[in-house]
Amino acid sequence: MNKIKNKIPQICLIIFLLLLCIIMLAPFAWILSTSLRLPKESFKLPPSFLPTSFHFENYKEVFRQFPFGQVIFNSLKIAVIVVIANTFISTMAGYAFARIDFKGKNVVFLIILSGMMIPVQAKLIPTYIVMSKMGFVGTHMSLILPAIISPLNIFFVRQYMKTIPASYEDAAYIDGAGRFRIYFTIFLPMSKSVIVMTSLLTFLASWNDFINPLIFLSKYERMTLPLGLKILSGAMGTGSVSVVLAGVTMSLIIPTLLYLFGQKHIMQSVVMSGLKT
Repeated sequence: MNKIKNKIPQICLIIFLLLLCIIMLAPFAWILSTSLRLPKESFKLPPSFLPTSFHFENYKEVFRQFPFGQVIFNSLKIAVIVVIANTFISTMAGYAFARIDFKGKNVVFLIILSGMMIPVQAKLIPTYIVMSKMGFVGTHMSLILPAIISPLNIFFVRQYMKTIPASYEDAAYIDGAGRFRIYFTIFLPMSKSVIVMTSLLTFLASWNDFINPLIFLSKYERMTLPLGLKILSGAMGTGSVSVVLAGVTMSLIIPTLLYLFGQKHIMQSVVMSGLKT
């Protein structure tokens, strides 16, 4: 009897987590289901969870109505470049703030962190003016340059690198290693978890960005995925719901695969980043 009583909280927790999982996955299941319906079934009452027939033609229609392959390539290209540049800058800055003592370090770090307090909307006009003077408006560089520095990523990397024992660094100094060698051969390999996490966050931020491409881009061949989905939905939301959700389903494939690959690193880096302040 005592064993049963002891297991009741655990059973309740499992049931709660299962319900929470169902609530979170239900919208995605509905998106997939609706993407396979005939367009006229999307508004049928009462609604049914499963389509009467699987209409894969919706996925072909996405590419017929819009150069969807091109916008996926554009988003992927921008996201990959931003991730590479952002990772390099974030790890270099995080290493400097975590392991190098210099005058005004804490003040500079606080100034960088204060960048997180500025809303994206407040930065649009200054960013547009700068990009216009540099001649980058209408190009992908107007989306890449503002995104390569992330105060949040620098914070995560700095916190994580502070948890690495100083003995590794001291041993490298004894062997004659310099700052860059220590950074590349010791701190980067040992910071794989936080690098994976920040890379995923950066990729998703770039992949899902809508407001910046809307402001800076105008030509169809340079548009990104969120703009492509908006065009599919029609100017007044008159596009086929099934076709739009087919595009949404395809847009979820790459982020989902990346998350499945890096989920264990996300949890590990969040835990380790909070050990030292």
